[in-house]
Amino acid sequence: MAGSLAASAFFPCPGATPAASAKTSKNLAGELPDNLSVRGIVATPNAPSGNMQVKAQAQALPKVNGTKVNLKNASPDTEEAIPYIAPKTFYNQLPDWSMLLAAVTTIFLAAEKQLTLLDWKPKKPDMLVDTFGFGRIIQDGLVFRQNFWIRSYEIGADRTASIETLMNHLQETALNHVKTAGLLGDGFGATPEMSKRNLIWVVSKIQLLVEQYPSWGDTVQVDTWVAAAGKNGMRRDWHVRDENSGRTILRATSVWVMMNKNTRRLSKMPDEVRAEIGPYFNGRSAITDEQSEKLAKPGSAPDGGTMKQQFIRKGLTPRWGDLDVNQHVNNVKYIGWILESAPISILEQHELASMTLDYRKECGRDSVLQSLTTIAGERADGHAGDSTIQCQHLLQLESGADIVKAHTEWRPKRARGEGSFGGFPAENA
Repeated sequence: MAGSLAASAFFPCPGATPAASAKTSKNLAGELPDNLSVRGIVATPNAPSGNMQVKAQAQALPKVNGTKVNLKNASPDTEEAIPYIAPKTFYNQLPDWSMLLAAVTTIFLAAEKQLTLLDWKPKKPDMLVDTFGFGRIIQDGLVFRQNFWIRSYEIGADRTASIETLMNHLQETALNHVKTAGLLGDGFGATPEMSKRNLIWVVSKIQLLVEQYPSWGDTVQVDTWVAAAGKNGMRRDWHVRDENSGRTILRATSVWVMMNKNTRRLSKMPDEVRAEIGPYFNGRSAITDEQSEKLAKPGSAPDGGTMKQQFIRKGLTPRWGDLDVNQHVNNVKYIGWILESAPISILEQHELASMTLDYRKECGRDSVLQSLTTIAGERADGHAGDSTIQCQHLLQLESGADIVKAHTEWRPKRARGEGSFGGFPAENA
């Protein structure tokens, strides 16, 4: 208690009145007056304990001959306690410094961003700015280009990017192409006119040729463009290169058709949708020698002979993460299921050189599938003593309906990257 009184005498609380400060000083000297008059201002006695409010008593001024007069020596009960008001200074009239600092910072960041865009020099005159790595439109607006860095979790047991990783890059560039071109509606790659009609894109066929697989830390450059495919379809092609060397990694082509999101039935392409995407059509093709023959089912030889070996994997079920926003299994997931039934000897000693996928039916969350793989034969390639293995695949519901038919070719694994991991010796990885 004594310490509190001493502290309050030297460090009065903010907003305390001079009368209260003087009263505290008097109390420390041993005097306990009931009231104190300072320059005509009389402080009322302290309020009882527990009541922190100070009630000002106001009384009308007395009149003498009809004129109001002020009595300086009136009793404390007739005087009003005037609170102390801090004087106005230059500092406490300034605005909130934190808000001012935030505004200045925002202005500088915006100016820096504009300077970055102005100072960036494109390599080609028709190339748009890609400051943040989200992709850019090139070649008069007909081609979309985006780079991807191969991460550690995207490589497989052979220390190269998996085929699923490369397929995910293809799908990402396709969607970013639609978004960058300003054609993205409220669907998964659907245009505004498609969204009005509840139409979505579904893939009908994909063919890809893999020349080499990137490793961890490599940067791949993906180009994609679209073209017409008959009256009601659209073709999308990709060309994937190594960003540093320029060597081709993968070339792919695909055919897409429209499906009604509510009825799950295929639909014709409306004229309004064709008017939206028509200006972006490019006549070039990533794969000139497209596979057009009908894919055979596993177990049936094209020449009427018998197959060598057949493998099957049952009980495949989609997980929640395998579904896309259109509420069916993503087309990239099918590739993993197809390879589930491939013999381990092929996966260990060979790498996928080409694949053709024929999508027949969509797969939902409650589907139960089985994967079948048949080794169709071998054929010699350009290297002495090497031969490619051809396989036929079928992914179907256990009830019997076909989901995807596929044809793959496998070549012996190359020596690139063996004994090293991302440029470091294997024992140090």
